[in-house]
Amino acid sequence: MAAFIPPPLPSEDKRWKIVNGTMRKNGFARHALIETLHTVQSSFGYLDDDAIRFVAQSLRVPLSQAYGVVTFYHHFSLKPPGRHTLTVCAGTACYIKGADKLIAAAEERLGIAPGKTTADGEVSLMMARCVGACSRAPVALCDGEVHGEMTCRHLCEQLERWKAQ
Repeated sequence: MAAFIPPPLPSEDKRWKIVNGTMRKNGFARHALIETLHTVQSSFGYLDDDAIRFVAQSLRVPLSQAYGVVTFYHHFSLKPPGRHTLTVCAGTACYIKGADKLIAAAEERLGIAPGKTTADGEVSLMMARCVGACSRAPVALCDGEVHGEMTCRHLCEQLERWKAQ
């Protein structure tokens, strides 16, 4: 039986070398599927069809299994994120302290539902189950930066700052 030779990288983009490193570290084993998909998403911001096919082929898993994993776990995204990301925590403490009002304000201001990106590609609105900053509830992450005791006014001000950039 011939030794497995992984497929060539999809492009010369250096981020693929990071992805390949994750697979190589795990011996191109099937059990590395989720870790490798996480690496692709953290490197590129999302998972496109070509990336999913490359990972499935490289790890020798059925394409249906790779898509099953990507569509089952809410962490994975099949669409590119906006230039900015607003994530509102909807955990119990944040919800009790008004996360629903923050989400409603963001939806109204942006004209999109959670999980979507504005038509101009500027802002993605996301919800998180819990970000682990319950003592600072309600919490929003603005481009990954934690903002505690968030108010609708502060949230809208942040959206305006992003718009002005």
